[in-house]
Amino acid sequence: MKLLHLDASPLGQHSVSRELTAAIVNQLAEESPSLQITYRDLSSHALPHWTPVMDAESDAAKLGQAVMDEFLEADIVVIGAPMYNFGIPSQLKAWIDRVAVAGKTFRYTEAGPEGLAGGKRVIVASSRGGVYSNGPAAGMDFQENYLRAVFGFLGVDDVKFIRAEGVNMSAEHKVKAIASAHHSISSLATKAA
Repeated sequence: MKLLHLDASPLGQHSVSRELTAAIVNQLAEESPSLQITYRDLSSHALPHWTPVMDAESDAAKLGQAVMDEFLEADIVVIGAPMYNFGIPSQLKAWIDRVAVAGKTFRYTEAGPEGLAGGKRVIVASSRGGVYSNGPAAGMDFQENYLRAVFGFLGVDDVKFIRAEGVNMSAEHKVKAIASAHHSISSLATKAA
């Protein structure tokens, strides 16, 4: 089994999503000691934004192929996705633009688009300053809906969110939100076993 671990937050050791992805990966590695893990830090080593004109021999094209290969080879993808301005960080969007490629991870047919990257499990560690899963701000959640839509379009129907929200509301709320997320991680691992 191969696992691809992606982090997109630029907050380093202060990042909630990084804390959660590390906990998810550690739990899955404990359950499956032979798990092969590939790590990519999309903030420290940001991908250049996709452009339509690219020499196949360029460094950017080679990097794009490496990113695609990592995604296609992975059985499990763990993504740290903090919410920035109601969506995902541009670093994560640059990665998505490298893996959402017609003819590789999806194709268009007469019956509509068809995902070609199914059979994977995607676990997203979502961190949010406010509460967007319900209540008055729920309509502003373009993070989870977008990620579900993208991975669904690619054929991945096993997408799970581990969420810590309201982390900027108060110190007490942050502690509770992170504890709740860690509890969800332990439940996730139990279900995966």
